[in-house]
Amino acid sequence: MERLDSTQVYANAWMTVREDRIRRHDGSPGIYGVIDKPDYALVIPLDGERLMLVEQYRYPLGLRRWEFPQGTAPDRAVLPPGELAARELREETGLIAATMTPIGTLDVAAGMSSQRGHVYLATNLTQGPPARELEEQDMRAAWFPRATFESMIRTSDITDAQTVAAYTQLLLHEHHASA
Repeated sequence: MERLDSTQVYANAWMTVREDRIRRHDGSPGIYGVIDKPDYALVIPLDGERLMLVEQYRYPLGLRRWEFPQGTAPDRAVLPPGELAARELREETGLIAATMTPIGTLDVAAGMSSQRGHVYLATNLTQGPPARELEEQDMRAAWFPRATFESMIRTSDITDAQTVAAYTQLLLHEHHASA
């Protein structure tokens, strides 16, 4: 496909939305609506057989949801993924990781968004105070045994697609490390 032109139709501190006029491979015209957001980091805090999750209110769903710490830099800033991962971990949980291992990349919604996620495994953790953003003031963090975490996925207490996909990347990382 070829982009013929692009018009920004909306912008705020977290994202822009654009409409692209395109030409398909067969020459016919079309349009794409695209949500542009900076890349995010998702962090899996692991302490032995425990995983730390955060719970927060997700406005579009109208629900509180458990998920791994994750996010972008303020004002659509672009940060190196490892720096962003350490920042999100510290901000949301207060944890500082002596070891941050990149274990994968995720595409959030490739049919409509340019945003990509960088998944990190955080180990050798030290607890400090969180430094949450205004939208995260009601966030809470808690440790869960792996068996409980997996049960929460099965019972739909964890429905965040990035969290479920990142856990799969963790399992593959561990399987590869033990092979």
